[in-house]
Amino acid sequence: MSAGMTAPDLLTVSDLSLGFRTDAGLARVLDGVNLRLQAGQIMGLVGESGCGKTTLARAVLGILPRHVARIDRGSIRFDGTDLLQADEKILADQVRGRSITFIPQDPFSSFNPVFTIGTQMMEIMRWKSPRRPVGSGSPLFHAYPRARRAADREAVLAMLDAVQLPQPKQILAKYPHEVSGGQRQRLMIAMALLPEPRLVIADEPTTALDVTIQAQILKLLRRLATERNVAVLLTTHDLGTAYEICDGITVMYAGQDVEAAPIDAFFRRPAHPYTNKLLASLPRPDGKVQGIPGEVPNLVRPPMGCRFNPRCDRATDPCRAERPALTAPGPAHAVRCYHPHA
Repeated sequence: MSAGMTAPDLLTVSDLSLGFRTDAGLARVLDGVNLRLQAGQIMGLVGESGCGKTTLARAVLGILPRHVARIDRGSIRFDGTDLLQADEKILADQVRGRSITFIPQDPFSSFNPVFTIGTQMMEIMRWKSPRRPVGSGSPLFHAYPRARRAADREAVLAMLDAVQLPQPKQILAKYPHEVSGGQRQRLMIAMALLPEPRLVIADEPTTALDVTIQAQILKLLRRLATERNVAVLLTTHDLGTAYEICDGITVMYAGQDVEAAPIDAFFRRPAHPYTNKLLASLPRPDGKVQGIPGEVPNLVRPPMGCRFNPRCDRATDPCRAERPALTAPGPAHAVRCYHPHA
């Protein structure tokens, strides 16, 4: 599904279906998911917990658990290459951590507490620096050339300045516990951008921060993505976060993409019944909160057709028989529904 610009797509996920083997059977976590993202665009991937957005992000990164995950069909094309068919050595050397990087939800657990921040950042640069020749083999068995190391260190200091961390040299000498949560998340953004990636995947990057720091981090990520023409795939359950930072939204429900739209159309003219209920569940000025009746389906035995049909007051027999095809309620706006809102 596309939030639809005319520029070439950097990332295209097409009809991706995968499941996880469990004791109860195969959990069909993604069911024919589609997504498109262009350079410099920030796409919000939103939905309730368990909808599959983090699994989709991990599939793009290629870090699904090998002995548990089963991909049934589909493709993930990044800059024209299907990542699901690419050689693992090429992915490890040229794509993962280099062309595609990751900002985690919890920055504290992503640092090793026994090494300084500088040691950990320089280790990343040893492996993933844009100045390291592609295909040069593991740096464990090669010297770290002095000239490149010096250039990499300067790049690290410049990046810490770009993410607005004061006194970068002193920051590098500190241990992770000696900086605040907001500073750790700025460090995560810096580490994700240091390899000069084309795509950054940010998995709920402000969940662990207080509201005022969240706003600062989102503004920073928006600015850096624009300045560097980096695409960002942002997974979030927070529609306020999506509104602040995203160019477009893709909505997922129980492993299916149901709607994609530019940010303005998403909030002004939501078409899918689930999207409407999701927006209606936001707290109102009078303090009232409206939930969505029913429960998220069991993905081992998901409902046929549109997976939202058991909770949808517009559902009819076709909704329960076959998943609807894409329709376009407006420019760059796509929805999968037999009975969309006008």
